[in-house]
Amino acid sequence: MAFPVRRIYCIGRNYAAHAREMGSDPNREPPFFFQKPTDAVQFVAPGTVGEHPYPSLTKNYHYEVELVAALKSGGRNIPIDRALEHVYGYALGLDMTRRDLQRALGDEKKPWEIGKSFDRSAPIGPIHPAEQVGHFTQGAISLAVNGTVKQNSDLKNMIWSVAEQIAKLSEAFELKAGDIIYSGTPENVGPVVAGDTILCKIQNLPDLSIRIAPPLA
Repeated sequence: MAFPVRRIYCIGRNYAAHAREMGSDPNREPPFFFQKPTDAVQFVAPGTVGEHPYPSLTKNYHYEVELVAALKSGGRNIPIDRALEHVYGYALGLDMTRRDLQRALGDEKKPWEIGKSFDRSAPIGPIHPAEQVGHFTQGAISLAVNGTVKQNSDLKNMIWSVAEQIAKLSEAFELKAGDIIYSGTPENVGPVVAGDTILCKIQNLPDLSIRIAPPLA
């Protein structure tokens, strides 16, 4: 059954070590969010390797492995202790990023969209109902490129938990069924080039894998 995605929310710098590698102070920064368009989704079935074209305009294309929460309901000003009641399930996702464009735009105090919100920038695996897999407050999360582990952390290292992210988002937006939340990436993000294969893992979810294909003509 397909999950009808309504909006894609992403939290920035939600692991302390990643915040530091991006030049921020994780101890003082409140959570911030950005959005991707719904058609940025690239669904990748378990046991397959998704063909993911290297995008235009970039020479520094980065991976970011993330836990994704999918909502079955929503509202405004949701209290933290009720937030997880709105979660339908969880998936493994990638927030692919044109890092050179993101950094250049940030330096110029301009929006990130061209660096973050482009075609196929949100690869994702199947959503597994929380009633089957539980809620993810801890567990190993990792990413390898061509068999070499690059990112390796634990979901417990999030600065803001999924419940806290839902509560914070609902202060600014009316959340609704179909919203999905990319919950942040650990440290050691880095570049890939055409021909590279990415393998993502989160404990108790099936693996997610994509191959970076040559740019589309």
